[in-house]
Amino acid sequence: MKKLTVLSVAHLCVDMACAALFFGRLDRSAHWWLYMVLYNACAFALQLPLGLLADRLGRNLPFAAVGCGLVAMSFPLTGFPLLAALVCGLGNGMFHVGGGLEVLNDSDRAAPLGVFVSPGAVGLYLGTVGAPLLLRCSWAMPLLLILTGAGLLIGKNTLISSNAPLSISLPKGDGLPLICLFLVVALRSLLSGGAFSTGLADLPGLVPVLCLAFGKAVGGLLGDRLGLRQTAVLSLGTAAALLLLPRGYGTLFSLFLFNMTMPLTLLEAARLLPGAKGTAFGLLTCALFVGMLPRFGGLAPALPGYAWAGLVLLSLGLLWAGLRKDAVHG
Repeated sequence: MKKLTVLSVAHLCVDMACAALFFGRLDRSAHWWLYMVLYNACAFALQLPLGLLADRLGRNLPFAAVGCGLVAMSFPLTGFPLLAALVCGLGNGMFHVGGGLEVLNDSDRAAPLGVFVSPGAVGLYLGTVGAPLLLRCSWAMPLLLILTGAGLLIGKNTLISSNAPLSISLPKGDGLPLICLFLVVALRSLLSGGAFSTGLADLPGLVPVLCLAFGKAVGGLLGDRLGLRQTAVLSLGTAAALLLLPRGYGTLFSLFLFNMTMPLTLLEAARLLPGAKGTAFGLLTCALFVGMLPRFGGLAPALPGYAWAGLVLLSLGLLWAGLRKDAVHG
C-alpha cells in the first residue's frame, strides 16, 4: 500500500509537471502544436518499446525514477523547445511504464491499477491551470521531480524487480482478445474528445476531471468485486444509455462510468501477456495515441448522442471479447 501511494502521488507530480511545461513555457512557441503531437508520440506510442525494455531490464522503479529525471531535465531545455518536448515525453513514458509494471507485479487485481492511473488526470489539470504559479520559481518543478524520483528508490528491494522471465508469445486464441483490448482503448481515446461534452457552461473544469479520475479508481474496485465482464456491462451499458439523454449532468455521470474500464483493460492485457506485462501496458498506451490522431489532425467527429451511444456499445462488445480470461481470473 505504501509503494502504491508513492507511485500514485508520483503520477500526479509527473503529469502536472508535463502540463506545466507545455502550458507555461512551450505554449509561447509558434510550433507549439507540433511539439504537443511529438510529445504525445513519445509519452504514449513509445511506451510499447519502452515496456519491452522494462520487461527485459527488471528494474522498474529505477526505470520510473529515470523518467522523473528526464522530465526534470526538460525544464532547463525550454530554450530548445523541440528537444524539451521530446525529452519530457520520453521521461513521461518511462515513468508510466516503470510505475505501471511495478503495480502489475505487486498485485493481480484491478483496484491497485485504478488507484495508480487515476491521479494522472488531476495532475494534468493542475499543471494546465496552475502553470503560472507552479513556474514562478524556475527551479521548483525540476526539484519536485528529482525528489519524486528519489522517493521511488527509498526502501528495501527498490533496485531489482520481480519481473517474470521475458516472453511475448501468446497462447493459441489469445491474439484476438488482445487486439480487441487495443481497439477498446483506441476507441476510448477517440470518444473522450467529444462524446462527453456536458453543455454545462458554468461547470468548473475540475469536476469532469474528478469524474474521470474517480471513474478509473472505482472501476478497479468494482472489477475485483463483481468481475471484469460484469463491471464492463454495468459501466458501459449505463454510460451508453445516459448519452441518449439531453446533455447535462447525466453526460457527466456517463464520463465517470466510461472511464471505469481503464484498469480492466490494463489488467486483462497483462494477464494475456504474463511474461511481458510492461509490453502489454505499453501496447495499450500506444492505442491511446492512435485514438488521439484524428483530434491532432482536426478530424475529431461531431456526432449526435445516439451515435456516441452506439460507439460506446461497440466498445462494450469489443471489451467483452477482450475479457475472455475473466472466467479464469476474475
